[in-house]
Amino acid sequence: MKGFLISDNHDSLVLLRLAGIPGVVVHGEEETTTAVIDVLRNRPDTGVLVMTERAAAEVPLLVKSLREREDPPLLVEIPDRHGSLREADFLTRYIRNAIGVKIE
Repeated sequence: MKGFLISDNHDSLVLLRLAGIPGVVVHGEEETTTAVIDVLRNRPDTGVLVMTERAAAEVPLLVKSLREREDPPLLVEIPDRHGSLREADFLTRYIRNAIGVKIE
């Protein structure tokens, strides 16, 4: 299975291309992002869809629908060179909300 990147900046695209992952740059264009994801849904060889956090923030409903699906591609959000948009404890809060377990 292959990976594919949807990024909001050129730096992330270049970095992942060096790792062998192709991709596209979208700048807040919801129609373009939606069109790219529609094409990827129909390609059985794409197993992982990598999106920068800023690109994912532009299409929250589409991201939510991708996370709820059981079919590939698996969505992975990554920070860009400016750092994460999320708070430092987002993962522990996510676990606590999902299963009710407090992690120390």
